[in-house]
Amino acid sequence: MTWNWQQNGWPAFVWDAALLTRLEDRFLHESGLLLGAFTHFGDTDKAEMSVGIISDEAMQSARIEGEMLNRDSLQSSVRRNFGLATDDARQVPAAEKGMAEMMTLLYRQFAEPLSQATLFDWHAQLMLGRRDMSDIGCYRTGEEPMQVISGPLHKPRIHFEAPPAARLEREMDGFITWFNNSAPDGAAPLPQLTRAGIAHLYFVSIHPFEDGNGRIARALAAKALSQGMRQPLLLALSQVIESGRKTYYDQLEVNNKELEITPWLLYFAETTLAANAWSQRLFDFLLAKTRLFDRLRGSVNARQQKALERMFREGPAGFQGGLSAENYINLTGTSRATATRDLQQLIEMGALTRTGERKGTRYWLNLA
Repeated sequence: MTWNWQQNGWPAFVWDAALLTRLEDRFLHESGLLLGAFTHFGDTDKAEMSVGIISDEAMQSARIEGEMLNRDSLQSSVRRNFGLATDDARQVPAAEKGMAEMMTLLYRQFAEPLSQATLFDWHAQLMLGRRDMSDIGCYRTGEEPMQVISGPLHKPRIHFEAPPAARLEREMDGFITWFNNSAPDGAAPLPQLTRAGIAHLYFVSIHPFEDGNGRIARALAAKALSQGMRQPLLLALSQVIESGRKTYYDQLEVNNKELEITPWLLYFAETTLAANAWSQRLFDFLLAKTRLFDRLRGSVNARQQKALERMFREGPAGFQGGLSAENYINLTGTSRATATRDLQQLIEMGALTRTGERKGTRYWLNLA
């Protein structure tokens, strides 16, 4: 099998730019609408929105690679990074803390040129607490081929093999130079979706780290898109990729053998546009939150306010399975009788709706 990095002309990818023009224009238009909508929120809502999307992106990006992070711990760590209050004083595990740190750095330093030091810092954060790896915060050094394999041991299927470790310094110097040159103010700027899609595929084709390459590739794509818009974009890219994870891996495999990558760029562009649409739904959700709290101002007590804020923090999908009376008691530390009275008042105010009976009773945000 011959891989893309073994082709004559590597890494000079080729693609049909005309097929991407409509998608590039649509991305610019829709991203502009998103950024415009963002300006209508107050500073607190902006911070909450940023924390929510960054936390979900971090969790979904890890899940794509089969790593399951704790959402509450991850969000707690991101909130602290943004200087926001948290509901608890939990000790955040190393994996969640490291992922939150990397995503926060990505958000705050999106405009800075890419460097080897940046990539090493990201990798060190991602691998925080790992004891099973020798190469952390540096390129891989092992002499064994870096391969992506599936199937039984006696008959493995090789999906991809990366360049040997001896080539990594040279390959990554070339990648970093390309990334910075293709930026909006670089020597050879590229359209945003095209640049972000190439950055992802180019990076994972080199596969410079022992682990974490997919997460860093998606972070690089987000950095490229944010640089194109000249401010951090709150995109649900990993959320959309994770929902169609098999297609994502299939597209990577199909496009890692040739330098003609139009199919990959079309897939990546459509995925990014779907991420834009998801973010728009979240913005609508948070706008409904603002309107609801404006309407309830002065009418709810501290317990009710805390419960509503916690429910909103779960995002558009809401509390999994709905909020129960037990959830409310645990959140607020109140008695069952008080919880029943509080929840009934929230229904009467139009803040919540109720489904089920007795132990099956559940409460939902009323955003109609």
